[in-house]
Amino acid sequence: MDTSNWVLQFLGRLHPLFVHFPVGLLVVALLLEIRTIGGKRKGLREGINYMVYIGAGFAVFSALFGWFLKTQDEYSGNLVDNHQYTGIATAVLSLITAIILRNALKKATINLKAYRFMLFITVILLTITGHLGANLTHGEDYLTAILPGNKEVYTAKESSVLLSELKGNSELSDLQKDKLSLEVRGLFAHKCYQCHSENKQKGELVLETKRGVFKGGKSGLAVVPGKPEESEIYKRIILSANDKKVMPTKGKLLTPDEIALVKLWIKEGAHWSDKAVKVFPEAELALVKPELPNNIQGITHPIDKLVAIYFDKNNLDWQEVINDRAFIRRAYMDAIGLLPEPSVVKDFINDNNPNKREALVDTLLNDNQNYTQHWLSFWNDLLRNDYYSVGGKKQITHWLYSSLMKNKSYDQLVTELVNPVKGSEGFIKGIKWRGVVNASQRTEMQAAQNIGQSLMGVNVKCASCHNSFISNLTLDQAYGFATIFSDSILELNRCDKPIGKLAKPNFLYPELGSVDGETVKDRLLKLSEVMVQRANGRLYRTIANRFWDRLMGRGIVEPLDEMDNTPWDAMVLDWLSADFIDSGSDLKHLIKRIMTSKVYQLPMVNYKKEEDLKTKYVFKGPVTRRLSAEQFSDAVSQIIAPLYPQVAFNPNGDDIKAIRIWHLEEELGRVVLPEPGKRYFRKSFNVSKETIKKGEVLISVDNSYVLYLNGKKILQNKNWKVVDKIDITSHLKVGKNTIAIIGENGGTIANPAGILFALKIDYASGKSTLLKSDKSWVSSRELPEANWVAVEYDDSSWRKVRNYSTRNFKNWGQLLDFTFKPHTEKFARASLVKQHPFMKALGRPSREIVTTSREDQATLLQALELTNGEFFNGILEEGAQSWLKNYGEDSRVIVKNLYQKAFNREPSSEEKTMMLNVLGKNPKQEQLQDVFWAVLMSPEFQFIN
Repeated sequence: MDTSNWVLQFLGRLHPLFVHFPVGLLVVALLLEIRTIGGKRKGLREGINYMVYIGAGFAVFSALFGWFLKTQDEYSGNLVDNHQYTGIATAVLSLITAIILRNALKKATINLKAYRFMLFITVILLTITGHLGANLTHGEDYLTAILPGNKEVYTAKESSVLLSELKGNSELSDLQKDKLSLEVRGLFAHKCYQCHSENKQKGELVLETKRGVFKGGKSGLAVVPGKPEESEIYKRIILSANDKKVMPTKGKLLTPDEIALVKLWIKEGAHWSDKAVKVFPEAELALVKPELPNNIQGITHPIDKLVAIYFDKNNLDWQEVINDRAFIRRAYMDAIGLLPEPSVVKDFINDNNPNKREALVDTLLNDNQNYTQHWLSFWNDLLRNDYYSVGGKKQITHWLYSSLMKNKSYDQLVTELVNPVKGSEGFIKGIKWRGVVNASQRTEMQAAQNIGQSLMGVNVKCASCHNSFISNLTLDQAYGFATIFSDSILELNRCDKPIGKLAKPNFLYPELGSVDGETVKDRLLKLSEVMVQRANGRLYRTIANRFWDRLMGRGIVEPLDEMDNTPWDAMVLDWLSADFIDSGSDLKHLIKRIMTSKVYQLPMVNYKKEEDLKTKYVFKGPVTRRLSAEQFSDAVSQIIAPLYPQVAFNPNGDDIKAIRIWHLEEELGRVVLPEPGKRYFRKSFNVSKETIKKGEVLISVDNSYVLYLNGKKILQNKNWKVVDKIDITSHLKVGKNTIAIIGENGGTIANPAGILFALKIDYASGKSTLLKSDKSWVSSRELPEANWVAVEYDDSSWRKVRNYSTRNFKNWGQLLDFTFKPHTEKFARASLVKQHPFMKALGRPSREIVTTSREDQATLLQALELTNGEFFNGILEEGAQSWLKNYGEDSRVIVKNLYQKAFNREPSSEEKTMMLNVLGKNPKQEQLQDVFWAVLMSPEFQFIN
């Protein structure tokens, strides 16, 4: 070490001492300052002032001495630079804060707003600086290393095993040299990178790259091939623990076996393998279908045979399967997301067919519409798809819905997602963020991240910025993958800084095949072919694991997006995945395999601590699951009243393309929202002389309407959620006809209003004409003359209407009943509804990012929404009115039907007595609402048991 500037070096090493003063003083000053807001605790003022002044002074000293430490000692690299820059910025801001405070106190009227704002910003920056400093001192995983699931994956056992294998060999084979090289590099990664990486180059030594290792550092050559005794790294690792020069200086010293392995590596020529070092465990790509045992008595299902072996190993006994009532409820919820009707439950229980459970699963999976509308939520979450466009990202709803209805194979789904067809391109297009964003958020990298996470169960996001801290993925691999989707070759950016290296198109697992090509189209075709090979066991394990989690409450591998983690039983996962491939990657086959197993039919296991599901998990059966936002919404719609009047995507609707129209409102020459009140609308049309077979009208008006045809009142309605379908055949006449509507906008302030209208005339000849609400209609704000509804009325002075179905007015979706087609849907399935505040509170994600699992724990927001939410209480009120209309005031009938619909069983005598006491002999709406609420909040309803 150069000692010519020992004074500066000494001062530099005082940096850790001084740095704690600004941390302590400025943070405490901010906390005390908050307590003085509003003129309170004026006695704290003088103490706070001194803390700010002294803290600012020490912040400057700390930044200065830190600069000494960097320039005079052995620190370099991006992390050091970032810590230095933020430290200097903190010093500058703290000085500015002190000056602003001093100036504010000198004025007659003291205003501390600017000072308080600057103090807050200073402490935020100070926190970031401190975090970077902690990373320098303790390693870049200083915070994340202690988090659940981020436990140390490296042990000395691997070194001992390899050393035993290589000892005594007179000459190492190429394969053995590769293994030795990778093991030593893995050892460097775990023991040395925190001081000697690209980000922190202490002593100018980098052990992360081949160039860095053989270049050496300030102390000389780290590695001299063939000569351990002349290699600085070997000389350092054999020093005693008390020696100041021993390496590593942080963390545990190397074990004797590890030292011997490093010595052997150098002695054998320090071979550097071209293969990527595997610091973290990595699952095998190859998928081999395990052999099933034949000697397990009484067990025939393949999954049960494998689980039986697992139970034996863990000294677990088989539990009795659930009864028919519980099974049909569980199967309905899992397969199609609906509650079974009471009559269906009764028939199933009375069915004596020994294979009735398998037959039920077949029936449910063959209900294509309900199956699709239920599983659509799963795929929307996984594929980051929703019913609106964000930053130019296209939705893939039409393609996805059609694919599920047709039960396309998973191979075909993946192929069409990766190498897009019409309608599926939104998956890899990504969000075009507004403004300047970092390199890891460019659309090509988003495509790589989406595919990596959703289809392959691997985190590419971390490696998009730097070599991953949680997997073996490198920055090179992430950019190589992203380049597949790019029109040009991408330059690598480490932590958003270009490093002058160009990426080469490559799949995350290049051993599966090349994806290089002249154009993006060529590369996407090759990628789609490479990904769906049977050799890519990763793809099939990932989806099998996701479906197991969906149906059993916990994955075989956890977390679901970290498929390199160890499964609780690898044979179960591999057999299920291989069987899935053998079925032609039939998703329904995969679901059936799981649902017809005995393990699926075991009683639910309730884990009181969520941690037990992660770190202490032993499979005993399905895990108790809370209803999803969509399942809960649909169940309430089935039992109480429809929750959502409109959908964002209506797969069964007509292509009518009617728009919401309203009177064009203006004030002072500006277009404004409609004020509450009545507006008047007209539209004339001609009817052919041909014989009319049928004429029908569809109409919905927000908020209410009165409809006239040819001067005659036809219908009126005050509920805009209802689409009225009216036969007007007898009211039509040859020649000119006129529709006239009085529309009324409710509320107390200006708000969007709209008429949605369609008229279809079918002629005996087979021809049809369609009239719809569009901008050709005319309207009036003022009440016209008495005969304004007549055909002969002159409306030439009326104004053209305004289109309220534009992007600026998204108040309305598609009303489910706005179709001339016959349909059987009684309510809008929640999966077809755009994000709603109620479903958001219940845990439905925004889908701006890939979501592979939802939070199952209840939240305060959910509790508030379900207890005091205006929307939910409105549904209970609507439902109570409907039930009283249908069942009259017979409390016993109400209780019986409610329990049959909600729980698929009769109420117990105790439950019946309690409910009847609440309802009384003549139940009122409020009492029935309370009963509804109590049933819907019960654990029996809220959970799949």
